[in-house]
Amino acid sequence: MRRQWVTALLLGWTLSGGVAWADGPKVVFGVPGIPPIFASVLPHVAAERGLFRKYGADVEVRDFETGVAAARAVAAGQIDLAIAPTPVLVSMVSNAKVNLIGIYGLPNPDWLIGSTDPRKTSCADLKGEPVGVDAIGGARSEALKEMLAPCKLAPDDVKQVALGSNTAPAMVAGQLAFGVLHLDDVPAIEGQLHRKVVVITTLKEVSPVSHYLTLVARADKIEEKRDAYVRTLAALIEAGRFMRDPGNLDAAAKIAAVTGHGEAENKASIASYNELEQWPNGTDGLARDKIEAVIATQVRLGGIKPGATPVTYERFVDGSLWQDAAKLVPSQ
Repeated sequence: MRRQWVTALLLGWTLSGGVAWADGPKVVFGVPGIPPIFASVLPHVAAERGLFRKYGADVEVRDFETGVAAARAVAAGQIDLAIAPTPVLVSMVSNAKVNLIGIYGLPNPDWLIGSTDPRKTSCADLKGEPVGVDAIGGARSEALKEMLAPCKLAPDDVKQVALGSNTAPAMVAGQLAFGVLHLDDVPAIEGQLHRKVVVITTLKEVSPVSHYLTLVARADKIEEKRDAYVRTLAALIEAGRFMRDPGNLDAAAKIAAVTGHGEAENKASIASYNELEQWPNGTDGLARDKIEAVIATQVRLGGIKPGATPVTYERFVDGSLWQDAAKLVPSQ
């Protein structure tokens, strides 16, 4: 009777906001950017606020230079989960039959091509110029390919400069005028240069129905660690709720310092990302129309090689883990 009473007390404490110690397998969660990009703030919030522990998940958040590098580490069995660019993942699964499954997503891309030179503000000005990306074939590189198409330019018409997550610092330093930027890069650059960044185009303008990032795991690992993954997703759901709450702006901005941006810049970025609906609200962030639009775009742009069978939505997405995770999160 005493053991049952203690168990019930601990369960009630956890559901009311207390912390439960994880007793399941460890989950290593790879997120993009050194320093992290703003999309990586969500798992950092879950870690810093004790949400992984609250839901009984033992999670280590590990920063990778790019999301592609993190996804490759998942495919190789070196880590358990990764947030990576959806277009690259679709190409990997289609071309190499990599056994990765999407279980959660950040649906709305924030990519744009920015210029720090007020004399170079159009598509035509990009031809032959160096443009900062993360890595050739990385997330910024793939976004650049899509954004160049309406400019009647191909990737070979510009000089891609691989800078990891340091495109914004390179533009501030005057090393190049053009870069593929995240939404939060803009206030950071403007704050240091004391002038506006000219937005030449955005991925949202070019591809209104597209998809940004997907949280992936290997199919065999999902079977092995399913409960741990479900608990990890529950923590991310609550972290998204925390990020959307205006009352948490100061606390969220402090955690977002991992991006290397100042607190005032982070507050502006959080407001912009909430307006963009960056953090899924009541969904797994993996809408069929968005994923299928990415697949079609990769076929059209050659990301999926001729002769390769494009991955289907059913093969790429498993929504059941999010559904189970949502049941663990107290209603708002």
